Amino acid sequence: MGKRRAPELYRAPFPLYTVKIHPQTGLIITAGGGGASKTGIKNAMHFLSLDLVGGLHSATLLHTHETDTRATMCMSLGGDVIAAGQDANCSLMRFSHHAAKQAKKPAAKDGAGDKGAARKRGGKGQNGDGGGGGGDVAQTKEDSPQMLVEDVGAVQADLSPQDPCVKCVRFSADLTLLLSGGADGYVRVWEFPSLKEKFSFRAHKDELEDIDISPDNKHIVTVGRDFECSVWSGDQLAVGLCWHENMPQITEKMYRYKSCRFAKVEDQKDDLRLYTVQIPHKRDRKPPPCYITKWDGRVFLPLLTKPCGNEVLCCLAVSDSGTFLGLGTVTGSVAIYIAFSLQKLYYIQESHGIVVTDLTFLPDAPKSKAVKGNNEVVMLSVAVDSRCQVHAVSNRRSFPLWLVLFFCGLMVVGVILLLQSLFPAFI
Repeated sequence: MGKRRAPELYRAPFPLYTVKIHPQTGLIITAGGGGASKTGIKNAMHFLSLDLVGGLHSATLLHTHETDTRATMCMSLGGDVIAAGQDANCSLMRFSHHAAKQAKKPAAKDGAGDKGAARKRGGKGQNGDGGGGGGDVAQTKEDSPQMLVEDVGAVQADLSPQDPCVKCVRFSADLTLLLSGGADGYVRVWEFPSLKEKFSFRAHKDELEDIDISPDNKHIVTVGRDFECSVWSGDQLAVGLCWHENMPQITEKMYRYKSCRFAKVEDQKDDLRLYTVQIPHKRDRKPPPCYITKWDGRVFLPLLTKPCGNEVLCCLAVSDSGTFLGLGTVTGSVAIYIAFSLQKLYYIQESHGIVVTDLTFLPDAPKSKAVKGNNEVVMLSVAVDSRCQVHAVSNRRSFPLWLVLFFCGLMVVGVILLLQSLFPAFI
């Protein structure tokens, strides 16, 4: 019997490294490629529509934006602007999505015009990039959703002398700042949309793994391969995190940080959480577990740390509400955890069979409600195997409080009646 796999939403003709869902339009944006090597594998960004048909999720390719010899390794969305890490640069693109307006044509005699219009509507295709062929194909293109992607600028975000690579990019919540981290260990912060450099500093001795900024823009958290996870106020170090203070069995160089994400707390507007992932520095024949830590996002004290399996983690995502965490592993496994308790809610072992490169949750936006279906949470994953998979957790059944209290009351009455029948002098 084959291994259990999540439903395959889409398969690209190139390795996928990053995926995001645009909250305003509900579009899936995924990107990757073969890089500058002349292997014949293209570098591109794909725009997909997400639909729910008969309780099953499906995706339709709307547009392909080729990125020449540059593979997009990381990505962040700021409104209608995409910041993409491509080699040494952070490239910015603006996209627009609208339905094409069909030009009105004079009606033909004997109702021929109505028949033709019906034929063309029925022949509408799925791919907005399709072309060529006869009149029906041309009409298909006119009636399909239209995408326009234009380059709006680029900044050099990594100055490594050899193999420069932008490892992570992030927009601030208010879209006034753009942050990047590169293989040279530097964090660079630009004002957005002017792209004027605000400041830069060397955050780590080795390359950066991840970066995030607090919703109020007061703190930047960086993760490097030098075993450090640091909190910065502007370009000044505020505090270095230590997740294993109360775990004497873990030595200083036994683990390193891999990912970091700020998240809000559901129903608690003033609270903030930070989540970090720690992985073993060395891979043993009997691998030790990875860990995930929940921090107070204001004072940066650890609140809870729990092991999360022996598979090496490689990516972390947080839902908009801060309720769920998504984890991907180097062996292709995908998991969803409850953020409050760090308990595993969903897990598929080796769903991709190869490194999971990115995860994203369905946003808490009106466009996403229609495709969420009868699910508590929906998450997408992409991997080097060129697949985009969908992971959904159905709504868990719950009972109203009044019903629980009612049954508790019945149980109490039943126990009293039973005792009275067995022991007449009980009451």
